[in-house]
Amino acid sequence: MRMLVTNDDGIFADGIRVLAQGLIELGEVNVVAPDRERSATGHAITVLRPLRIKNVKYPDSRIRAWAVDGTPSDCIKLAIEDLLEWKPDVVISGINRGPNLGTDVLYSGTVSAAIEGAIYGIPSVAISMAAFDNCNYSMAAKFAKQLVAKVAEKGLPDRTLLNVNIPSVDGKDLAGVFITKLGARVWRDVFDRRIDPRGRTYYWMAGNVEEYDGDLDIDSIAVRHNMISITPIHLDLTAYDLIDYLKIWDFKFGDGIDDSNPLL
Repeated sequence: MRMLVTNDDGIFADGIRVLAQGLIELGEVNVVAPDRERSATGHAITVLRPLRIKNVKYPDSRIRAWAVDGTPSDCIKLAIEDLLEWKPDVVISGINRGPNLGTDVLYSGTVSAAIEGAIYGIPSVAISMAAFDNCNYSMAAKFAKQLVAKVAEKGLPDRTLLNVNIPSVDGKDLAGVFITKLGARVWRDVFDRRIDPRGRTYYWMAGNVEEYDGDLDIDSIAVRHNMISITPIHLDLTAYDLIDYLKIWDFKFGDGIDDSNPLL
């Protein structure tokens, strides 16, 4: 099996190092990751400047690694289009420090890298620790190894990825694995307004998360109960139930628009 590994915490983060080391038993591991932390970059790609790469030496000489001065999505594109001699069998993004639950997936560079893999038609997985401190990456990497082997064996539907969140507990304290859906987890942004030494205003964005209680099939609720959450995500964002409803809207056009065109 040939695997492409990335993250948004940077190529030297503990999570990606432990993940890559754990996956080497399954086959060939190549790491292409940002040269620094790129958290919350979403699906941004770099188009207004060139991208630069450099080889990175990993402790295990069997792992090839490149650092990219771009986003996680840049890393996947560059790896598949140029750096690798072959198309990966699986893309794995992580292990992220901190959860990616609910609407987090829209902001997350970790999840966006897996989305990029799915766009290329490659089975892809995003893996996050549901904690910021005392992260049990070793336990998470063991589960990741099991999951990646299953994904390689079973495959995933086209344009689909798995978003995985793992509680940072000892293995004996895990309550199991639960297949979930994205929850209603909303961030209420708080901007801390400050003044710099030159008298200019600047802002630090912080925020508080609001989670809504629900059944265990919600990702954030499952993690709260010490369960590993696996959420399948599909890239088709079309709201199909609104198509027929929108077709009956009565649109009017102003001067200069030919409303006799049957395509309008």
